[in-house]
Amino acid sequence: MAAWNELPKERLDALFGENKKRYDELAALGLKLDLSRGKPGPDVLDLSNGLLGALEDWRAEDGTDVRNYGVVTGLPELKNLFAELLGVSAERMIVGGNSSLTHMYNSFAMLYQFGAPDGMGGMDSKPWQKADAVKILCPVPGYDRHFGAASDFGAELVPVPMESDGPDMDEVERLASSDPAVKGIWVIPVYSNPTGCVISEEKARRLAQMRAAAPDFRIFWDNAYGVHHLWGENSAPDIFALCGEAGYPERVLYYFSTSKINFPGGGVGMVAAGPRTVERMTAHIKMQTIGFDKISQLRTVRFFGGKAENVSAHMGKIAEVLRPKFELVMDRLDSEFSGTGLVSYERPKGGYFISVDVPDGCAKRVVALAKEAGAVLTPAGATFPYGKDPRDSNIRLAPTFPSLEELGSTMDLFAVCVKLAALEKWLGV
Repeated sequence: MAAWNELPKERLDALFGENKKRYDELAALGLKLDLSRGKPGPDVLDLSNGLLGALEDWRAEDGTDVRNYGVVTGLPELKNLFAELLGVSAERMIVGGNSSLTHMYNSFAMLYQFGAPDGMGGMDSKPWQKADAVKILCPVPGYDRHFGAASDFGAELVPVPMESDGPDMDEVERLASSDPAVKGIWVIPVYSNPTGCVISEEKARRLAQMRAAAPDFRIFWDNAYGVHHLWGENSAPDIFALCGEAGYPERVLYYFSTSKINFPGGGVGMVAAGPRTVERMTAHIKMQTIGFDKISQLRTVRFFGGKAENVSAHMGKIAEVLRPKFELVMDRLDSEFSGTGLVSYERPKGGYFISVDVPDGCAKRVVALAKEAGAVLTPAGATFPYGKDPRDSNIRLAPTFPSLEELGSTMDLFAVCVKLAALEKWLGV
């Protein structure tokens, strides 16, 4: 089958008529579908209902009454659970709040207001708000909330291409080594949002060793999907060890949460960092709270029996629910578009998303057509800084929340919308 952009006009006219008719039929059904955000559906949330009754008493291992104030940096037993699960030292962690996004935002607040601890025997950096400019490297396609957190403080967002094994390190090194305003980079090391790629050891090492023009350069390492395996298992390189070996013990800010492991509204967020950064962050957190929600922390420990193997078993149950949803979407992409040249996409081995590229100049139109017919997709451009995809081609699909039936209906409509948008462009309709 020839790619559609190589077909004669009369064939394209016929295809347009067929797909316009099908689109009108689907639009007439009054669909109400939503693939806009990556959140767990009720079928996944139900797997954690035991969390609600996980506490038979209120005492932590050291006797702390979790109903009261105190333990600002988090319960030691939960830190130990995360340490076993992630291979990160418990001493590096601050645990609290239900969202790692809060820790990300607070990290920027600290860097802007107070500067970055040096950790190498030199002077601490001046507050970023006093710098002439602050630029943050953003691998694209990427996560809109990362972009939003940085831009909220006035940082300039600089896109760099995301490759199959992580950011384009040639470009990252070129930018970071030549411009002292480049202060950091966002990285999702395992199952990146939205492409699902896993950073290679070689690229992680280059990030750790990189000679940046800014001595306070930071890696914002968001391991949000590090245990969300669907096919096989992938783990993040030990970025703390790599940075320590390179002489940059304070370079990394590492984030994780249980938001998509149990309840997003009742999970636990974590940030880990170098010793001086943890010390400084703790001092500032003490001005914000006398203690996070330790009840959620303790019930998380009790629900998993304090063992990483139980977390892994739980994630296996989640994978059994999510795997058919991802398979449905990818099978439909293959069957609808094979040979057409209309879409390309990455086949993720885990995570929460599927990144699809449609013909240049068509993503916004696809999303608009879908919305008009009753399906809400992630806004076109959301995976790029400032919502501006220069090619207008990338669309992030989030298969996790809908039922299989709803997913099937959405993919029927998505396929028609992609075809219709491309045909409209080529035919000038």
